[in-house]
Amino acid sequence: MLLRRRTLAAAPFLLAAPGVARAQAWRPNRPIRAIVPFTAGGPTDVLTRMMSDPVQAMLGQPLVVENRTGAGGTIGADMVAKAAPDGHTILVNDSAHGVAPALIARLPYDPVTDFAGVGVLVFASLILLVHPSVRANSLAELVALMKAQPGRLNMATTGVGGPVHIAAEILKTSAGVQMEMVHYRGGAPAALAVVGGEAQMTILSASASLEHIRAGTMRPLAVTVERRSPLLPEVPTSAEAGLPGFVFQNWRVCAAPAATPAPILAALSAAFQAGLAQNRERLAALGEELRPGFDTPEAVRAFLRREVDQSVAVLRAAGVRPE
Repeated sequence: MLLRRRTLAAAPFLLAAPGVARAQAWRPNRPIRAIVPFTAGGPTDVLTRMMSDPVQAMLGQPLVVENRTGAGGTIGADMVAKAAPDGHTILVNDSAHGVAPALIARLPYDPVTDFAGVGVLVFASLILLVHPSVRANSLAELVALMKAQPGRLNMATTGVGGPVHIAAEILKTSAGVQMEMVHYRGGAPAALAVVGGEAQMTILSASASLEHIRAGTMRPLAVTVERRSPLLPEVPTSAEAGLPGFVFQNWRVCAAPAATPAPILAALSAAFQAGLAQNRERLAALGEELRPGFDTPEAVRAFLRREVDQSVAVLRAAGVRPE
C-alpha cells in the first residue's frame, strides 16, 4: 500500500517528465535578436558579433545584432525588459547597466529584477595612466603628489557616471586625495585630452592603453582590478602598488526578460559560453577576461545587485543625483 501511494504521488512528475525534457532541449524557432544599446564597432558590439556563429551552431538560428542607442544604454535595455520572455530577444550591455539607477530618476525598469541573467560574459582590465609631465612613476608617488597639491591634477573621464568617473571617485576615497574631474564624451576625447596636456590623468582599457604607452604619450601606474593584465604584465595592480581599496572593473553582461523560463536561459547560457571559449584568444587580445561562476541567473542577479549598490553609493558620495 505504501509503495502504491508513492507511485501515485510520483505520477504527476512522471507525466510531466516528457514536457520537462522537451523544455530542456529548447531551440529558438526564429532568429534571436541581441539588443546592443551602443553604436556598432564598440567593444560590446564587437563581443556580441563574435557570438553569432557559435550561437547559430548550437541553437540552429542566427543571432542578429541590433544597435539601439541612446540615454546611456537605457533605451535598448528598456526594450528587452518589456520584450516577450521567450528567448528570442536578449540584451548585451556593459557596466552602464549597473550605473543607470544612480543617474536616471525615473528609470522605466529595474536593472536587476526586470532581467534574467544569461551570464556575465567578460571582465575588462582598466589602467590608470598619467601624462609624461606628471612627476610620478608609481601610484604611491601620484598619491603623494595629489596630497601635496590638492585639486591641482585633472582626471579626464568618459562622462558623468561612466566607468572612468566611478573608478576615479574610488581612487579619491581610497587614497584620501582631491582631483578635478573633467568630463568628456567618450574614451577617445578623454585620451586626447591627456595626450594634449589638457588633463594629467585618465583611466583606459588595457587594449586602448597600449598605443599610448608604446608611443610614450602616457605612463601606466596601476591596474584597477585584482590581477595583472596579460596585455601589460609589467604594470602592477593597485593592491601591489599599495592601494588595495582602488578596485574597479568594467564588464559585459547578457540578460533576457525577467520571466524567461530556466531551460531557455540555460540553453542561451550554454551557447554563449561556447562562443566565449571559441573566441578566448581574440578576447584576450582585446583585454577581455573570462571568469567562471557567472553563468547562472542567480549568480548574475547577485553580481548586478552588488554593482548597482556600489555605483549608487560611489556617485551619491560624489554628489551626483539622478535626474
